[in-house]
Amino acid sequence: MPVYRNIRGVLSAVRSVLPDPDRPGRVLTAVEKLEGTSRLDGVLGPLRRAVYALPLGGARDALHGRWLGHPAHPMMVQVPIGAWMSAAVLDLLPGQRRGADTLVGLGLTAAAPAALAGWVDWADMRKPQMRVGLVHAAANITAVGLYAASLNARLRGRRGLGRLLGFAGLTVVGVGGGLGGHLAYRQAAGVNHAEQVPAVVEPGWHPIGDLADLPVGEPVRRHVGETPLLVVREPGGTVHALADRCSHMAGPLSRGKIVDGCVRCPWHGSVFRLSDGWNVRGPATSPQPVFETRLVDGRVEARLVSEPAEAHRSVPRSA
Repeated sequence: MPVYRNIRGVLSAVRSVLPDPDRPGRVLTAVEKLEGTSRLDGVLGPLRRAVYALPLGGARDALHGRWLGHPAHPMMVQVPIGAWMSAAVLDLLPGQRRGADTLVGLGLTAAAPAALAGWVDWADMRKPQMRVGLVHAAANITAVGLYAASLNARLRGRRGLGRLLGFAGLTVVGVGGGLGGHLAYRQAAGVNHAEQVPAVVEPGWHPIGDLADLPVGEPVRRHVGETPLLVVREPGGTVHALADRCSHMAGPLSRGKIVDGCVRCPWHGSVFRLSDGWNVRGPATSPQPVFETRLVDGRVEARLVSEPAEAHRSVPRSA
């Protein structure tokens, strides 16, 4: 009978964590509360300024993953997580001490650049994302500390303690990974916020206004259906049009600055080339959807460029 009650207790605890059809489970409820709490806000600003102050130069965009086309941090964390997971397996097998110790050390070495990439991404997030990201980082820092202690214990011959600390570190890494998944998939941190444009814009040409109403050299917002566009008229008459919501965090590019044929997002400073939407500078890792334009009886029309190569042919034409 006591065993039956224990089993029922375990099942009840599992059910309380998992969501049910009527309400979310305790884990999701706790993380959603974390998104809205202001208790961590006092440290967000100083930490963000500290990350911005790092003398990274061009390496900042590399850490963002601009070269990769999406954030590099999720890819980089596979090395320490994989190494520590493998070390845990070897710790359960006889005669695998050296291999387990090596993998623990490899994970610690790889954790540093992965963490740096994560902090660089974190500094350009919205406040609810930053709150979750800060706890995510704290969990990972705790895990690194546990694994460092584990390696120290192993090297001193205290293998039982080393294994115990390693299993504890892996558990904390799992918690941090769960928060990282919430950031990516629930809060859309690091995703391309302009990806939906080709799916919602109808094919063909769409009127976006009279040429005479477009100020020269100034960004303005126009719409194709319900999709907002950044529209810029050059002195020579060429009209450029990009999806207005920045691919990084959906910032309004029409409120940005136009410099040297590019627009700079007012939120986090991503720079996009007006001629083809290319992300010249991060933190954006994806280019902007670009629209071809033409002039018909004094009115400007635009259509979505379906292939990136077509963007280089986006010049106005007279009917």
